[in-house]
Amino acid sequence: MKKIFQVGAGLVGKTMALELSKEYQVHLGDSNLDLLESIKEQNESIHINKIDVQDKDSLSLWISDADIVLLAVPGFLGYEALQTIIECGKDVVDISFSPENILQLDDLAKEKGVTAIVDAGVAPGIPNFLLGYWNNKIKIHSFDYSVGGLPKNPIPPFNYKAPFSPIDVIEEYTRPARMMIDSKIITKPALTDIKVIEIDRVGKLEAFNTDGLRSLIKTMKHIPNMKEKTLRYPGHAELIKSMINKGLFDNNNFESTINKLFEEWRLEDDEPEFTVLNINIFSEEKNIHYHLYDENDINSKSSSMARTTGFTATATINMLLNNLWEKKGVYPPEFVGENDKCIEFLISYLSSRNVKITRI
Repeated sequence: MKKIFQVGAGLVGKTMALELSKEYQVHLGDSNLDLLESIKEQNESIHINKIDVQDKDSLSLWISDADIVLLAVPGFLGYEALQTIIECGKDVVDISFSPENILQLDDLAKEKGVTAIVDAGVAPGIPNFLLGYWNNKIKIHSFDYSVGGLPKNPIPPFNYKAPFSPIDVIEEYTRPARMMIDSKIITKPALTDIKVIEIDRVGKLEAFNTDGLRSLIKTMKHIPNMKEKTLRYPGHAELIKSMINKGLFDNNNFESTINKLFEEWRLEDDEPEFTVLNINIFSEEKNIHYHLYDENDINSKSSSMARTTGFTATATINMLLNNLWEKKGVYPPEFVGENDKCIEFLISYLSSRNVKITRI
């Protein structure tokens, strides 16, 4: 039985570990022993270890017996952990979404004979896979997507709950948003260009600029126009901007602000919520549109963001273990999406777990 070593046992990590343990031997590491023990209570076959991902020697020793590693830590921890995993010669799927340019680890991965697929979540992730697929077939002149995970019963003032680390959410709100406009990279502040749109089964949401294109800025720079936007309930962006203007995310206030948001944005296990993703690909030959809507699973008590992000990552783990993708190096999903078999597997895998990507 293949051994998967997973680093990170948060909301998304829990869903992934339980899913992978149905077929593989899962070793789960995290700094929070309470989280680890609560997951093991649901499946005693999962091996748990308290691990400090910033302790390079400890992490290297722990993963020494791994067939493959799944990295799911907050973004600020992701780059160095990924580098350590690659240096250990271990294939890896990464959903940490670290702010650094992960592609600069490509030479190291090739030198170590490692396959690293990064940003393999819901978004970045699914839009990248699909853009890579269509990029091989048509001449694309415009691409955009919008995505959000939200509570079904929003509570003011934020009308938001965080399905993953609030630190990563704040990173989205404060990092400048890069986009491609008329073949030029343009940078705008996050939370700008707010537009209220109507979403099926949801109602009115606001869409605003965030820095979700990531690797696409470099790998798909031949596409003249590309944008990514985050979805929230109307009014959320202006509230966050007012907090930024008051200096609540400055170094002196950051820790106290984050601690407060951890409590206010805490997503409970049985809290109704949903994830929505709209993808638009435009070419002279055809226009292609995809829609994903998913809700939390009451039976497994897994959030929709954990399902959509986590199952995309576990699908990618299976692609590597089943030799659907064998190239060595660091690959974002748009490269993997060029392989038709990988796309077919991804859509089938997600669909079998009731995560439906609908072409509209």
